[in-house]
Amino acid sequence: MNTHELYMQRCIDLAKNGLGTTYPNPLVGSVIVYDGKIIGEGWHRKAGEPHAEVNAINSVKDKSLLKKATIYVSLEPCSHFGKTPPCCDLIITHKIPNVVIGTVDPFAKVAGNGIKRLMESGANVTVGILEDACNELNKRFFTFHQKKRPYIILKWAESKDGFIAPIHKNSKRPVWITNTYSRQLVHKWRTEEQAILVGTQTVLDDNPKLNARDFFGNNPIRIAIDNGNKITDDFAIKDDTQETLFLTKNKNNTSKNSIFDSNFLENSLHELYNHNIQAVIIEGGRTTLQSFIDKNLWDEARVFIGNNKLSDGITAPKLSYSPTKSLRFFEDELKLFRRYD
Repeated sequence: MNTHELYMQRCIDLAKNGLGTTYPNPLVGSVIVYDGKIIGEGWHRKAGEPHAEVNAINSVKDKSLLKKATIYVSLEPCSHFGKTPPCCDLIITHKIPNVVIGTVDPFAKVAGNGIKRLMESGANVTVGILEDACNELNKRFFTFHQKKRPYIILKWAESKDGFIAPIHKNSKRPVWITNTYSRQLVHKWRTEEQAILVGTQTVLDDNPKLNARDFFGNNPIRIAIDNGNKITDDFAIKDDTQETLFLTKNKNNTSKNSIFDSNFLENSLHELYNHNIQAVIIEGGRTTLQSFIDKNLWDEARVFIGNNKLSDGITAPKLSYSPTKSLRFFEDELKLFRRYD
């Protein structure tokens, strides 16, 4: 790993601290180097708050060194006024002579304009350092802007014999297939994604809260499919403790925050895009999950294989992909899938 890559990797590591708190903004890290030493660093923490470059510059004690320094940033500095001023202007104001950028910002208001302005100011600009890793860092942000839909993560747990739930249950509660550690990891994931989606039957069968009670962090926006006005006010998803949206085909659905959609999956994802929702983890039942699979409307799948057998029940969704990675959580196995097309 050369010097540029070393400092860009630090930018990436810093940016990851913002996972789950920067939506709808991207994850960005920045490092400032003078004479072979890091003199400042920062990351974007929350939408509306200072960007990574601002935090990095502010952290430099001796600002006179900036005129002889190099600033590294994992994503192209912004060139437009949003909730904060353009980062390009701050870099130019401090006359930082060298700017090293991981990847270009796909957001239409930036998209190369930041690089252009920096070069026009006389800065020495280098682009494309650890570009693949920087793109991976912002897979949610890039998918949102390039495909005009949220980044979709499918998640389910299945038994060793391939079932996700028994056919008959005695109570409106989940039947646990995985261990405590796997379930805590799922709650960590919920803090990282902007929203969580389930189908009608999951709400009716399990009465889920869809929060992150087993891990510290933000609760996701709850999204439920409710095509028949079946989700009544006594279900936990309507307890007003979290922002909640309902997707429905029924024009007469009077549920609060309902989004009417006639051509369901594709158009509902576009509606979520219009609601500025950048990433969704799908934790529905087999019908909901398989619908996203069949329509090729997914980017990742995270599948737990528990150590128990149900012998009979609702079969797990089917993926025609091979896992990219397999991990173990004590007796549970976690298979990770990824689509790149």
